[in-house]
Amino acid sequence: MSTPSSPLPSNTSPTSNTSRHRRRISLPPWKGAKPIPLAISILIGILFRFAVPKPHQLSTKAWQLLAIFLTTISGLILGPLPVGAWAFLCLTLTVVTKTLTFAAAFAAFTNEVIWLIVASFFFSRGFIKTGLGDRVALCFVCWLGKNTLGLSYGLALSEAAISPAIPSTTARAGGIFLPIIKSLAVTADSHPKDDSAKKLGAYLVQSQLQCSSSSSALFLTAAAQNLLCVKLAEGLGVKISSKWLTWFKVSCIPALVSLLATPVILYKIFPPEMKDTPDAPLMARRRLDQMGPIKSDQWVMMIVMLVTVALWISGEALGLASVITAMLGLSLLLAFGILDWDDCLSEKSAWDTLAWFGVLIGMATQLTTLGVVAWMSNAVANFLKSLSLHWFGAFCVLQSAYFFIHYLFASQTAHVAALYSAFLGMCLASKVPALFAALALGYNTNLFGALTHYSSGQAAVYYGAGYVELRDVFRLGIIIALINIVIWGLVGAGWWKILGLYLH
Repeated sequence: MSTPSSPLPSNTSPTSNTSRHRRRISLPPWKGAKPIPLAISILIGILFRFAVPKPHQLSTKAWQLLAIFLTTISGLILGPLPVGAWAFLCLTLTVVTKTLTFAAAFAAFTNEVIWLIVASFFFSRGFIKTGLGDRVALCFVCWLGKNTLGLSYGLALSEAAISPAIPSTTARAGGIFLPIIKSLAVTADSHPKDDSAKKLGAYLVQSQLQCSSSSSALFLTAAAQNLLCVKLAEGLGVKISSKWLTWFKVSCIPALVSLLATPVILYKIFPPEMKDTPDAPLMARRRLDQMGPIKSDQWVMMIVMLVTVALWISGEALGLASVITAMLGLSLLLAFGILDWDDCLSEKSAWDTLAWFGVLIGMATQLTTLGVVAWMSNAVANFLKSLSLHWFGAFCVLQSAYFFIHYLFASQTAHVAALYSAFLGMCLASKVPALFAALALGYNTNLFGALTHYSSGQAAVYYGAGYVELRDVFRLGIIIALINIVIWGLVGAGWWKILGLYLH
């Protein structure tokens, strides 16, 4: 009689069973929307829709759209999903709830300004791909970089020079200027998150960030939010003739004064330990030597951009819309092989911008059509009138509120989408000259881009380099912001009076 074989050893202890059971029921990590920001964003819209009494002047549809719009903006601030995904979700909500028809919800995707912005992102890719942006910046470093102050001017002026062709301050910061600043700092033995950061890197980073606000305000095509401001202003009936030229003509003096003053002011209040940078021009020349002579694709890129900017300036006289000019420029870049279609397809920021700009412009347009903006504007204007304020006093109050409320925002374009139309409407209802109010709000949108480390994409890029401590970011942000307000308030006011802007 054979002895039964012993069973295979198995881990049958209670502890082992419990462990296996826990492993079996463990849930995979959540990959969807962030629950708390999602709940808060939705709750804000629901509370506004059902808990806040609807004014008799507005229809139920208008009030419901305003609630969805508040949910959209809350999500842009809190970030339950990426911006494009959240915008699409909220757009879907407007259609599902029958607040907007499908045609009305997607009408803004044919907007010329949105496609101008998309085409401009492709131009940015061409500047970076060909190395033309790096070459321009390095040339300025060679000419002005013998000392730290001159070096900061070289970087700031080179950004101003290429800004009309690259409508993303974040792209200029991350794709061109931060890499150059890092190279200069490392050459000077200045390293991030280290005591040596203040030797050179911290000053150059902060100077470039603060100067980028003036560069973005200088040209209409220097920042995407500028184009959005102009479009929203036109939606409220503000007519801007020769948009590119008008924007530049009004901004040029205060923007250039601010651009030239900022490096000197920072040099005094946030001085670098290294005052002379004899190695910077040598490094720049070495990099330029490595690049070799200007290549054919850089020549083509330069010529196409000069022609495009010239047509943007004179387009209205020639009967060419800005978006048609951008399409012509992009077509030339594709035809000459400077860009290929894969470059355009891989430019995620362009397509992302198309998605959420389209949603925000569409909602803002419908809010105006349904009378919400007019209702809000008149309510605030009547309050300001009860204080017996002259139109200029009302203008100062509204501009200040628009500026400093940006502490609550992490995006300049989100700020514009949420508040520009409302504040412009309040200005118009307070009898502020229309063109003056529209452009001043647009310039302000650029000036608060360096207020904090989260106030714009470029601010996050420069802070992420690790050279500037957080307390210095906030301290310098408010100091330079106040100085810019004074410069634009005094120099700008005098220049605008010469131009007769107050009379429009």
